[in-house]
Amino acid sequence: MEITFFGATREVTGSCSLVRGKDVTFLVDCGMFQGGERNRNAPPFPFVPRDIDFVLLTHAHLDHSGRIPLLVREGFRGKIYATLPTIELCRILFYDTVKLMREEVERENRRRRRSGKPEIAPLFGEEEVERALGLFEPVGYDEIAEEKGVTFVFRDAAHILGAAVLEVWGEGTKVVFSGDIGQFGNVMEGSPPIVEEADFVVIESTYGNRRHKTLEETRREFAQVMQDAMGTCGKVLIPTFVVDRAQRVLYEIRLLRDSIGLHCPVYFDSPLGKQTTDIYLKYRHLLSGELERLHLQEDNPFGFPGLTYVTTPEESKALNDLDHAIILAGSGMCTGGRILHHLKHNLFKATTTVVFVGFQSRGTLGRALVDGAKLVHIFDEDIAVRARIATINGFSAHGDQEDLLRWVGYFKSRPVFLVTHGEEEIAEAFAQALRKKGFEAIVPAFGDTVDLPRRTVVAVPQMPEKEDIIKRLEREIQKLRERTLARESEVLLQSALILLEEAGRRSTSADELPKDGV
Repeated sequence: MEITFFGATREVTGSCSLVRGKDVTFLVDCGMFQGGERNRNAPPFPFVPRDIDFVLLTHAHLDHSGRIPLLVREGFRGKIYATLPTIELCRILFYDTVKLMREEVERENRRRRRSGKPEIAPLFGEEEVERALGLFEPVGYDEIAEEKGVTFVFRDAAHILGAAVLEVWGEGTKVVFSGDIGQFGNVMEGSPPIVEEADFVVIESTYGNRRHKTLEETRREFAQVMQDAMGTCGKVLIPTFVVDRAQRVLYEIRLLRDSIGLHCPVYFDSPLGKQTTDIYLKYRHLLSGELERLHLQEDNPFGFPGLTYVTTPEESKALNDLDHAIILAGSGMCTGGRILHHLKHNLFKATTTVVFVGFQSRGTLGRALVDGAKLVHIFDEDIAVRARIATINGFSAHGDQEDLLRWVGYFKSRPVFLVTHGEEEIAEAFAQALRKKGFEAIVPAFGDTVDLPRRTVVAVPQMPEKEDIIKRLEREIQKLRERTLARESEVLLQSALILLEEAGRRSTSADELPKDGV
């Protein structure tokens, strides 16, 4: 059995691991690339989707699930195994992605028509989403399942609702895929599972080189930021992922209303906000004890007086007329969604506070703001940044280095760790921390294959630069012009022409893609 990594390698997004055995081929996750890598969603998969027997999906976040409809469009017809909350969250996230892609493509195509460029199409639409949803197969936590000789179990990862650590057995080898690991003592989902045995562990490293503040420190920090923001009598904008982070922030605001008397109106500006929160309430028995105690009291942990769910565009635009409000809106990294409109209308105001409560990938607007940008580009307009920018990393659904090492410490075996899902310097730093603990740790690159029985890494061959390839083609064409060709050579040339035309058809230049990579 072998694993080839086609995403989340020395980067945070695009999770996609291809596992091949003697008689089986399957994927663990099939996520979107986000941030500066988002244009990589459009090229063809580096494997044949119809050859994939099944998919194991760790959780619903789009950087783990977002290309599943595209996989289906390209020919995949197998089962997609996931927990039931993950399936329900994927349903609303996939349809929302279609809506956002369509809007972005329409904006981009208006620009293209004006400049005479060819129009583009979204990666996928409702039809692909419906077909993908029809392939999902629910699996309960701790339930033993099997497909084509591969046995697997989903364990509660304490990351977001429905998220799982996967234990996978095949051909005498056990591989654990961490997915995304939550913090120990996570307010929302409790603590990640104890796994004691494995031959290999594919482990995330998003925060693998740093430590989160304690819960008490984080809550004090959030309270201070919100008190300071209230003192400016302006707006507080909180870019949030609609799944989990938004619910966590709503819960923390609910606590602040009682502890510091925070009674500013709160708007959750997301068409999916109410649907997602309802799913969290539906499966609240999977949440932490802290939240379940409120359930026993028939109290909604994510609701309070003064909270309004905003759904229609008209309601969202009306928020521009408010001087004083707390607004939660997606996307969490400010790569799209309604938060962009609120930033456009408020970033230039010194009374505005923007509070980031999640990781910001390189190449995103959120990362630029966190890094101190003084001028940003939103909807073809330059916007000065005069707002106060604050970050609260302690609300992260990811564990920090201490959490990850604590989870690793429960292994009684000595597995090889394959470090993924972290920016290169962070993944390398976490790999080094693992080595100091006496473990073997490898940071694979995109396309690297790990031969599990041999415990070796087969690195992907370095591809020549495009210009080098074109120059070589031109030299070979010049040679052919000077020669008389046999019939067999003409047939080969015709085949080469077909391949070149197909390469051109599948290629898309950077300026031909919309800015969010759809």
